[in-house]
Amino acid sequence: MCGIAGILRHDGAPASADALQAMIDRLAHRGPDGEGTYLDGAVGLGHRRLAIIDPTPAGRQPMISADGRYALSFNGMIYNFRELRRELEALGHRFRSRTDTEVVLAACAAWGAAAIPRFNGMFAFALWDGAERTLTLARDRFGIKPLYYARCGRVFLFGSEVKAILAHPGAATRLDPAALLEYFTFQNLFAGGTLFAGVSLLPAGSTLTLRPGGTEGPAPERYWDYDFHEPATRRSEAAYLDELDHLFRQAVRRQLVADVPLGAYLSGGMDSGSVTALAARELPYMCSFTVGFDLSSASGIELGFDEREKAEHMSYRFRTEHYEMVLKSGDMERVLPALAWHIEEPRVGQSYPNYYAAKLAARFVKVVLSGAGGDELFGGYPWRYYRAVVNDDFEHYVDQYYDYWQRLIPGSAVAAVFGPIWPDVRHVSTRDIFRGVFQEHAATLTRPEDYINHSLYFEAKTFLHGLLVVEDKLSMAHGLETRVPFLDNDLVDFAMRVPVRLKLNNLGAVTRLNENQAGLKTRQYFAKTRDGKLILRKGMRRYIPESVTRRVKQGFSAPDASWFKGESIDHVRAVLYDDRARIYDFLDPTAVRALVDDHIEGRENRRLLIWSLLSFEHWCRTFLGAGAAHESQVPAAVQASVSATL
Repeated sequence: MCGIAGILRHDGAPASADALQAMIDRLAHRGPDGEGTYLDGAVGLGHRRLAIIDPTPAGRQPMISADGRYALSFNGMIYNFRELRRELEALGHRFRSRTDTEVVLAACAAWGAAAIPRFNGMFAFALWDGAERTLTLARDRFGIKPLYYARCGRVFLFGSEVKAILAHPGAATRLDPAALLEYFTFQNLFAGGTLFAGVSLLPAGSTLTLRPGGTEGPAPERYWDYDFHEPATRRSEAAYLDELDHLFRQAVRRQLVADVPLGAYLSGGMDSGSVTALAARELPYMCSFTVGFDLSSASGIELGFDEREKAEHMSYRFRTEHYEMVLKSGDMERVLPALAWHIEEPRVGQSYPNYYAAKLAARFVKVVLSGAGGDELFGGYPWRYYRAVVNDDFEHYVDQYYDYWQRLIPGSAVAAVFGPIWPDVRHVSTRDIFRGVFQEHAATLTRPEDYINHSLYFEAKTFLHGLLVVEDKLSMAHGLETRVPFLDNDLVDFAMRVPVRLKLNNLGAVTRLNENQAGLKTRQYFAKTRDGKLILRKGMRRYIPESVTRRVKQGFSAPDASWFKGESIDHVRAVLYDDRARIYDFLDPTAVRALVDDHIEGRENRRLLIWSLLSFEHWCRTFLGAGAAHESQVPAAVQASVSATL
């Protein structure tokens, strides 16, 4: 787990050592254990190291092959590296270290591009082939590790974080208005762009290959994609449960390899609890971590948001050394500047609790296990899928699901909110962006199960991907590696072919419900649709209490709906009701405040919108401020905020 960055020049000039150093300096938080650079004419590779496997100097990067042909800058962890190493040793390769990085280097040298689909793990890397004069960028199947790139004139730049690219003197920081519209539609970005004009995120499961002096616009090539589908042959539920048990235990065991202390996030829920239960069986000593919330001013559903008591009970059962932190409304306010710097562009959900969770875990371990992915793979959000389970055809399905996923601004208010930049974005069809997610998931949609599988595909590609990008940034802000056992290659392949009938219990009843026409109230609708992850719930009863497996889905969220109209109301007004706020260079203040008033006055729950507006304001202050793009380290105001939180 590290930070990578690099330069490729198309104008014949050599890559600048000083510029490359500035880029990796910006990533120092990702790799406090070492740094290195490699230069070969027009190409430069940089690396910051967080040493997890073989922390000796033998693991230093960029790593060069024995014959000098290849140079690799690698970020991530390959969990099947020992198996691949044995195979490569049988082919005559001799290793100088115990790292997975050297296995990646040797595998790419031996098998070329065919090596990449064989890696079971999380990764983003840059491989330079000095003989062929090609630079290959690659990202793991699921997008656990991010990799950004930009073309600045005749210079190509890449990095684990956007701030590394912005540290290059040829880079400029500008907002992409179309991406802003996309974000405020979905609270996420689907199309591969970022809020930074000209900066792209390499798609998950893709590679990009370039040559110095060659064409500047090759497109990424996909080597893997999700494929949720109904199996061709029918198997018993017992057979699926046995396979799930084997693959889940195997996935957790694989991800325990480390030469440093390892722990786990532990909420009161099933996914993190199952991961922790199995890890604790394998390790003689293990730490667990929980973040809870002060609920003294919470109400309604938010009264269940603090899961510390449930987590403590599971910690007692699994005999972990348990640590917890409680957040109050003021913790959100004080962390926003540092959060904006590290997350770089806001994505799904209110992510600041994740920042504090990583801060807590990093005090005790360098690797932490997460339960992310269980919901997206096994159908944990049925109330969302059921919104579009009965359709006339594919376009009708897109319309229904698109309407649900407009998370922040009502469609009727979009033109008014974006008034200052409406001429720049009025041509952008967010429905087309939404529909474009499905362009590589060809399927004949004839049954409700087909539409459910389409929705699972969509959410894995978009919602889960956004969660993973956020988790990477906020854990690496503290020099912490987060691992995701649910995203083991074999376990994912299994989950994609589990029939819908074993994920959702009430599909037949809901297809008759047609919630929109029936006019059910929200509470009644949720009561009929909270039935997801059926097979996972049954399978995990072997490891965690049945009371936990029966528990309804509880997200990791603070009681912000209450805080934004209570304890944090002064902060919300101070930021969003200030005519000098930077967001009003792009958004209309009157239209924005009308929506915020809806929340403060209790007419609508717009907590996600308020959070997004606050995040965007701090993004503007951080990245559009004078000189922010080219400071050698964190801008002073942000550094002060970071120091205050430590």
